[in-house]
Amino acid sequence: MSGTGRGGSPAPPKAGTVFVTGGSRGIGKAIALRLAREGAARVAIGYLRSDRAAEETAEELRKLGVEPLLVRGNISSKHVLEQVTALGPLTALVHNAASGVARPALETDTRHWDWTLNANARAFLQLAVAAAPQMESGASIVAISSLGSTRVLENYTLVGTSKAALEALVRYLAVELAPRGIRVNAVSGGLVETGALEHFPNRDEMLKAGRERTPAGRMVTPEDIAGVVAFLLSPAAEMIRGQTIIVDGGFSLPA
Repeated sequence: MSGTGRGGSPAPPKAGTVFVTGGSRGIGKAIALRLAREGAARVAIGYLRSDRAAEETAEELRKLGVEPLLVRGNISSKHVLEQVTALGPLTALVHNAASGVARPALETDTRHWDWTLNANARAFLQLAVAAAPQMESGASIVAISSLGSTRVLENYTLVGTSKAALEALVRYLAVELAPRGIRVNAVSGGLVETGALEHFPNRDEMLKAGRERTPAGRMVTPEDIAGVVAFLLSPAAEMIRGQTIIVDGGFSLPA
């Protein structure tokens, strides 16, 4: 997360504070721990409910010699956005937190739409608005998306739509923030066996398909996602802007 810029590009900021939303467990936790190992001085993790999970992750971060910071609350709330601003200049912002209603399109209503789009897309924009003005040239923002942004998955109408909006925001922010020296990208993960799948009525079928259809011979792990996020935050990714990197072991390739 530190290094020297090339070809006249700004050098990335030295290891400082990173913020990972949804960072207390699953993919977010793997990202937080990976960034700690990559040299972050402070790792802030956002979470909504589980104080126990957040404290356990904080303790793991301390063992890595990193100062943990806990940001509790709804990621799109004014309270959380104020806490993000209070963190000071971030070297990296990773929006991993996600929520939504998993059901067929005709079984959804406007409340489901508002909740899902706000949590997954609007929150990302609000976080960027809160954090970007303080971020130094060389900092980076990464959003976590999913294959449902471009592919039709069962019971995924609203979440998939929100992820498509998220990826569009990544492209727009990448252009708007480029003059500030801030890079913006997304990582789209394949099926990962985490607690988030408990919300899907077809969970078992999803896992079966993930194991059988992935050409790589195994499912994607949280650590796989974390590795690509770390790369996008590194100087090696200086010229990657507004892109969505798919990490699915080839799952989306077969017809």
